[in-house]
Amino acid sequence: MKYMWEGRFKEKAEKDIIDFTKSIDIDKKLAIYDIEGSIAHVKMLFKVGLITKKEKEEILDGLKKIKKEINENKLKFLPTDEDIHTVVERRLIELIGKTGEKLHTARSRNDQIVLDEKLFLRDEIIYLIKQIISLQNCFLKKSEECFDIIISSYTHLKQSQPVLLSHYFLAYIEKLERDKERFLESYKRVNIFPLGVGACAGTSLPIDREYTAKLLNFPAISKNSLDTVSDRDFLIEVVFCCVLTLIHLSSFSQDLIIWNMDEIDFVKLPDRYCTGSSLMPHKKNPDVFELIRGKTSSCIGLFTGLLTLVKGLPLSYNRDLQEDKKPLFEIIEITKSILKIISKVVPKIEFNKEIIKNKISSFTLSTDIAEYLVKKGKPFREAYIIVGNIVNYCIENNKTFFSLTLDEFKKFSQVFENDIFKILNFESSVNVKISDGGTSSINVKREIGRWKKKLEKSLDLIISLEKGVSILRK
Repeated sequence: MKYMWEGRFKEKAEKDIIDFTKSIDIDKKLAIYDIEGSIAHVKMLFKVGLITKKEKEEILDGLKKIKKEINENKLKFLPTDEDIHTVVERRLIELIGKTGEKLHTARSRNDQIVLDEKLFLRDEIIYLIKQIISLQNCFLKKSEECFDIIISSYTHLKQSQPVLLSHYFLAYIEKLERDKERFLESYKRVNIFPLGVGACAGTSLPIDREYTAKLLNFPAISKNSLDTVSDRDFLIEVVFCCVLTLIHLSSFSQDLIIWNMDEIDFVKLPDRYCTGSSLMPHKKNPDVFELIRGKTSSCIGLFTGLLTLVKGLPLSYNRDLQEDKKPLFEIIEITKSILKIISKVVPKIEFNKEIIKNKISSFTLSTDIAEYLVKKGKPFREAYIIVGNIVNYCIENNKTFFSLTLDEFKKFSQVFENDIFKILNFESSVNVKISDGGTSSINVKREIGRWKKKLEKSLDLIISLEKGVSILRK
């Protein structure tokens, strides 16, 4: 078989060189997108008069047969196939003969691969957003279930202040919402049509890029040929969105790993999502969450590799860019799998309420006591020092805030009265946090209601996005 670039060469390419430069094992994942882009391209070529109606029908018929082969996993790849573009063209010529050689008119593999990647990413972004919404709903339901549980929040892995466990789950809904918004923003950049700029300079042939873009539901076309074939910003941006989402889920996993420690024992993880030890029969390990941490690290490394790949490339296209797809595919698949597995685990997590309640330190109420003093007229910094002295007194005398008498409080400030005991409970501490964004029951109930409405509207968003995409998901 001849290669599409062979005309200029006097010597036959070495097999080792062909094997080294081929990418078919990776980019065959884009096969269905390459066909869809080619179908639109052929319709445009006929519209502008570059092929006849008969040629158009022959080529479209051949492409549809190849598409069927792809969907049925029957498309055969040969050792001489370089990439998915050459596979499609080779198979088309096999099916319809010399007319198939007109498929590549007015395009290059340089702009063609950008189109394939963008068609792929449009589908994947929509799917990822749907998974994020699904996980948000899982967190929301868990927030409702845990509304009566108060837990200590942590700063520096030290107990800080009491919060509703519901408030904790709402925090992750907020993080996921930002992740979703970032994917939506990246979708705008992905949704700019690249085909038709050729290898790097455009073409003298009378093509109609706007028409092809419309066929593939792209609202805008790229405006600079050099930028178009060299641009991987859109791809890197999507990968960044994936990695940041994974960082959030890795953080959540870390919390569960810590809460699952025998010494802490805040959570019961379902057996079906844990694994055991090959040596120690008693072990029930949170391996799923440890692997989420590990896979997140791998994706951060792959993302760094992508940034390094493009950091020093001169304009315009360079073959280095062939290496963008492997990390892209791997990161997206890992992100999808982690979102899916966490959505399965979260509903099954149980919390040990009594253990959580008994392990909250009375010292988590120190800020409440300081604010009590502020309300009595003390400057905050003075109040802070007073409460710090009380904490030291308790530690030295093996006491808690709960065991102190009014006389002991008055040793540190005469403004203490019996009403100090009204604030010395975790329920009071939580419910006085009524500032916007605080953990009070009123605030949290309101946020749960707001998120119910917002997530319902998110489904409408998905429907509108899916209407704008014509590519069939595998």
